[in-house]
Amino acid sequence: GLRFEVVPSRFKEKLHKASFATPQAYAVETAKQKALEVADRMYQKDLRAPDVVIGADTIVAVGGLILEKPVDKQDAYRMLSRLSGKEHSVFTGVAIVHCYTKDGQLDTEVSEFYEETTVKFSELSEEMLWEYIDSGEPMDKAGGYGIQALGGMLVEYVRGDFLSVVGFPLHRFCKELARLYHAPRAPGAPRPVQHDSIPAVDTFEDLSDAEGGGSDPARANEGLEACGAQPQAPRPREADLNGVTDSQPPLPVGLLELMDGFKASKALLAACKLQVFDVLKERGPLAAADVAREIDASVGGTARLLDVCAALGLLDKSDRGYSNTEMASLHLASDGEQSLHGLAAYHDGPVWGAFTHLGRAVREGAAWTPEPLPQAPHKCSTEATLQFMRASHGLSKLTAQHVATAFDLSPFTSACHLGGCTGALAHKLVQEYPCLQVTIFALPEVIKLAGDFETDARPSERVHFVPGDLSSDSLPPADLYIVCSLLHDWPDDRLHGLLSRVSGCCKPGAGLLLAE
Repeated sequence: GLRFEVVPSRFKEKLHKASFATPQAYAVETAKQKALEVADRMYQKDLRAPDVVIGADTIVAVGGLILEKPVDKQDAYRMLSRLSGKEHSVFTGVAIVHCYTKDGQLDTEVSEFYEETTVKFSELSEEMLWEYIDSGEPMDKAGGYGIQALGGMLVEYVRGDFLSVVGFPLHRFCKELARLYHAPRAPGAPRPVQHDSIPAVDTFEDLSDAEGGGSDPARANEGLEACGAQPQAPRPREADLNGVTDSQPPLPVGLLELMDGFKASKALLAACKLQVFDVLKERGPLAAADVAREIDASVGGTARLLDVCAALGLLDKSDRGYSNTEMASLHLASDGEQSLHGLAAYHDGPVWGAFTHLGRAVREGAAWTPEPLPQAPHKCSTEATLQFMRASHGLSKLTAQHVATAFDLSPFTSACHLGGCTGALAHKLVQEYPCLQVTIFALPEVIKLAGDFETDARPSERVHFVPGDLSSDSLPPADLYIVCSLLHDWPDDRLHGLLSRVSGCCKPGAGLLLAE
């Protein structure tokens, strides 16, 4: 098979559908723009052109109307209701972008095609529709369904290439590669030499990635870079002519990115610390000089930081300047509805410091930081404890709904959240389960500061704080004990002690909810 790397495209899928004569033309153009964006970004990254970039885009069309990914549950309901009991077409456009360098610039040639498959839905009841929508699966699928998963139960029959509906027409793609790269071989001519790591290009019957994880057709929708696959017809090298096969190891792209990845994290954390996302949320789009003035920084340094954030998909860059992406305004601005600004500050401070001294911690067997980590608030300053609580609160608000609804907790009437910090999860639990009383068992220092934090739900009389130390004090009685984000921080002996004490408090029928 061909070695390739999956690279999500950052092309904004905002082409005007009305400007295309057919749905398939729209799908092909979107696939091409996805692939070209990846090719350009990969070239800008290290000034080397990738060999081939493959882009794909799948759309659903019914009655000439193009259905893409639903924006919310009601949109998914409208889409699926329209498809109920009818045939519709699924178009997957594919663009194969051949890349090379000419006069120091990236140059490309594009081959493109599309595949159409007919799909028939059965008659869908309201109950089935909402059961499927509530599963969450429709939200990132063209037409609001994924045929390879739960959405398959909605389908009566498929006429055409099933994998095209999944997201990538593999059979047609292989034929196109054969046509583009492999000239017919004369009868009796020897087959090309097969290298250990890359089989000959004419063995297109099996394009699975031997290195794992790369052949999932559904991921082709996000853009694929055939990096290092070199599908050009092989030219004999001197070593080959002497009967010796060149076994050059593949370029360790993933390893290099892993070594370099901390720089991207640090850029994000620095932008949060400098309030870049707050400034752009309030006043964007802004030029780099305007942002620099607002954050009291140099224009050159600010421009470079903004460009990095744009390359990471955190900012949008246009002729008008820089502006937040939806994700940045929601999660990285300090006043975002689901802000992770506190988590970013915590990672930029104590966590970054702890991992900077990871080697010393490994040698000595304990974490080393200039001051104690805020997991032990009684040993920390008030500001350090608040920093930890802001991080925990932001993450808890983001995940509380998922944790509260992951299992049916309605049989329980009382719960105790051990180390529940600000109570974000507790308030979500009582909102979801009207008969549930939740006790938050936390250190007195934490409870004293918890009132400064807002939750998504209104204050409830069914949420109570009880001061205590998880390591030594008696646990409050409850039908359900909740432990979140402790397992990865605590040593085994301390965890064993806590869970043993929880077990000792549990009556028959009690439960333990672990969330990491």
